[in-house]
Amino acid sequence: MFLLLWAPFAYSQRDTSTRSAYAKDSLEEVVREKSQRDILDIYRIILKKAPRVKKWVPDKKGGKKMRIALASAAGFSVITRVGVVLSANAAFYTDNEKYTRISSIKASVSYNTNNQLVMPILSNIWTKGNKLNLLGDWRYYMYPEYTYGLGGHTSVSKNSDQLHYSNLFIHEAVLKKVLYSTYVGAAYNLDWHWAVREGGQADGNPSDFKKYGLSKTSVSSGIGLVALYDSRRNSINPSDARYAYVSFCPNFKFLGSDANYQALIVDLRKYITPGESKNVLAFWSYNWFTFNGNAPYLDLPSTGWDTYSNMGRGYRQSRFRGKNLLYLEAEYRFRITRDGFLGGVVFTNAQSVTDWPDNKFRSVYPAVGTGLRFKLNKHSKTNLCVDYGLGLNGSQGLFFNLGEVF
Repeated sequence: MFLLLWAPFAYSQRDTSTRSAYAKDSLEEVVREKSQRDILDIYRIILKKAPRVKKWVPDKKGGKKMRIALASAAGFSVITRVGVVLSANAAFYTDNEKYTRISSIKASVSYNTNNQLVMPILSNIWTKGNKLNLLGDWRYYMYPEYTYGLGGHTSVSKNSDQLHYSNLFIHEAVLKKVLYSTYVGAAYNLDWHWAVREGGQADGNPSDFKKYGLSKTSVSSGIGLVALYDSRRNSINPSDARYAYVSFCPNFKFLGSDANYQALIVDLRKYITPGESKNVLAFWSYNWFTFNGNAPYLDLPSTGWDTYSNMGRGYRQSRFRGKNLLYLEAEYRFRITRDGFLGGVVFTNAQSVTDWPDNKFRSVYPAVGTGLRFKLNKHSKTNLCVDYGLGLNGSQGLFFNLGEVF
């Protein structure tokens, strides 16, 4: 169903249509809306300070200027309990050409009462004229967490198994433009876990982790092929755009991997702006497969282990794990205040993983939720996202993000 929705729009006929698409999603459009406010405008209003006069318009003099949004938050979720996070998002242009897309670098440090330390650096860089796209996903985890076994028929009360480990995650891709909004390239992917310790399954039975192959270290290392179609002008807060990302990565022992196996990720997104409104209807399909060998347990497809750790709001990270995973989400983003400072979302999603060892899809886990959006920077359209998700069997939690979830 999602492919049918996405496919009819996945083409380009001529330059005029692309210019129109860019114009709808450009930063210049935001600047022209004089009534728009962000957190600094609200701060000035509260302190009765004069409004900012100078506007940031991407032109030949200021096109490369960097805009940085900072956010700190404290929150609670089922898995992390009380946690704090400091996030930064930098938005900038690499040249002054009119249609060069905005580049972004997102970094954060988070810590919670479960002693989880997470430090990701995520980058999406467009070079001059959008000729190259550099995608970086670097993360470090000091991560006590729970795993719940393999497949869709596991139980939190019976199958919860606490793990302790450190993890270094490096994915870096270089893509070259071959057609309008279409890029192909190569990537190196490294997933390294060490100091892995298992506490044991809650019901005392041997865990799926132990049955699958428990080890103190695991490495996945591979060089893959990547294809990208991306018509988003602004990846921080897209509208009226399409996105398709396909990554095929063979992992080999001669590159340091524990086992030879192959991984395939298919990430599809569609953004629709109904009528003349500023609201956005967004769809996301994320599908992750492993085959021709057995990936290390901690590198198997699992809830919340996509690039931005946003997949599966309503369920705790790692809640479901299997050799293959299917995921679909729909979200409606709308303004609450006319000045754009406060917005809201409603969303629903569903996920399924294959059972083990027969590798068949047999169960689906849906979730629903809502959230608020606070405008941190009106020029880069960066929002602070605060969402509440509710899944089956009492699963629930608060989820924070700097920039839209997808």
